[in-house]
Amino acid sequence: MSAVQIAEQQSAERQGEGRRLYWAVADCWTIVRRDLTHLVKQPSIIAWQLGFPIVSVLLFVYVFGSGMDVGKGVDYKDYAMPGMFAMTMAFGFMNTAMAVVVDKERGVTDRFRSMPMAPSAVVTGRGVSDVLHAALDLAVMAAIALIIGWRSDGSLLNTLWAFVLLLLLRFALIWIGVLLGLLAKNQESAGNLFAVAFPFGMVSSVFTPPSAMPDWLGTVAMWNPVSATANAVRELYGNPLPTGGSWIEEHSVLMAVVWPLALTALFLPLAVRRFQNLSR
Repeated sequence: MSAVQIAEQQSAERQGEGRRLYWAVADCWTIVRRDLTHLVKQPSIIAWQLGFPIVSVLLFVYVFGSGMDVGKGVDYKDYAMPGMFAMTMAFGFMNTAMAVVVDKERGVTDRFRSMPMAPSAVVTGRGVSDVLHAALDLAVMAAIALIIGWRSDGSLLNTLWAFVLLLLLRFALIWIGVLLGLLAKNQESAGNLFAVAFPFGMVSSVFTPPSAMPDWLGTVAMWNPVSATANAVRELYGNPLPTGGSWIEEHSVLMAVVWPLALTALFLPLAVRRFQNLSR
């Protein structure tokens, strides 16, 4: 093969890769627009997104929080609200799993698989749309926190970085939700995922310092990815921090990046592969 032919072949390969990338992004955006359109046309979902944070704050801060002691002179809402931001992001993967199961049961997923579209578009489109949903949830929760008197004492840059870390956690957990949704047989089995999500969110530093728990449970809570993000945003907001003195607590900002990247690297390929092998 001559040098000219080799150059032409390489140019064709580059153009082919460019076209595949373009259509992967375009197909992903089509799925995102579909999901956002469904959100607008279903007011009950918006009402849930607005109502759940209000109920959560009333329940955990004012009902359970009245009996919490996280340190002398510490206002409990200053400790709890950053943790509740993280918990809201963590629990979101159940909504992802349910949405995936509904599409699968209604035949929408099979229809997408039969169309000439990028194999990864359905999964990545779900991921992008769920991050946008999560941003809305976080905005509502932050507004409620400000109304009840919570404030960030950190700099503007630190405060923005804290919100980025919260969305990064949600982004990582999306792929777990997608994978579980693809593995679930029906909506009833997907609904049982609450049994997994509840301890995942609660056995953490969200509502109480791990140092106040039994040693074995406190260790589990310290190494929970939700705890890493909760402690990181507390540090960035300038809010009260757990006082256990463990390595994981002292490096929470680092782990709030490492945990989501590790989870994404593990579960994103698994979710895409499961989608591609649905009929097998």
